[in-house]
Amino acid sequence: MKDSDVDRIVDLITQRVQAELSRSGPPASHAGPVAPCATCAVAGKCDAKTVIGAVNLGAKRVGTNGPVEAAPCGHVAPLIDHTLLKPEATKDELKVLCDEAKRFGFATVCVNSSNVRYCAGQLAGTNVKAIAVVGFPLGAATPGAKAFETREAIRAGAAEIDTVINIGALKSRDHKYVLDDIKAVVDAAGRVPVKVIIETSKLSDAEKVMACTLSVAAGAAFVKTSTGFAGGGATPEDVALMRDVVGDALGVKASGGVRTIEDANKVIAAGATRIGASSSVAIVQCKTAKGNY
Repeated sequence: MKDSDVDRIVDLITQRVQAELSRSGPPASHAGPVAPCATCAVAGKCDAKTVIGAVNLGAKRVGTNGPVEAAPCGHVAPLIDHTLLKPEATKDELKVLCDEAKRFGFATVCVNSSNVRYCAGQLAGTNVKAIAVVGFPLGAATPGAKAFETREAIRAGAAEIDTVINIGALKSRDHKYVLDDIKAVVDAAGRVPVKVIIETSKLSDAEKVMACTLSVAAGAAFVKTSTGFAGGGATPEDVALMRDVVGDALGVKASGGVRTIEDANKVIAAGATRIGASSSVAIVQCKTAKGNY
């Protein structure tokens, strides 16, 4: 297929999606995969034992072989990718990350690809998975480099891949390149699910629609809002827009700036089926957290 053909197809899809969204009004809130307790924002008043393990996207595969701590707002724990992506992360910090994920029953730990083997070892014997970011945080590596990093991460134990879209190519309307870039990672990952980070703070609404459309076409499993390294972060409005574009075909991961249970509940209500956070423990304990994703 020629580049011009891809451009015409993407333009047509984008126009139709935007027209449909305009007719239906602003993006609607979507019921999240797990219903929060009425008093979940009040520390100590939510019986997490009744909601941990509820049927939702994450709960079918998270937990440990030991007991999971019943945190006050633990109903969101099965949706959280517990994250440590700072370049100076030490093994001691990674061990704490993994221990917390096991303790609270988070879905995964999300780390740089060089740290996957260590984390996978720390999580061995549990249902908590190690996942890796690829082409992170700029997304400007070549498709071949991203594919190689993907294969390396999976060999090291990554159960999911979060790859950053080529933002410059998208904004240049080089849709064929963006499609091939995502597909290179999806093909390299095989059966391992791929999340596509579209970096919403850098995109117009039309570009967000294009990015989501191309992610669906490339066979991705999720679209994801942000790296957390480019300013901005997840907003309920962006999550709702992404959910409206991908429908039920893909998951939506909200990442960047989700630091409290209130933040988490808002993006879940907007349609998020996964949350990326470094403040995960504070979230499930109904505390206010500070710091960056």
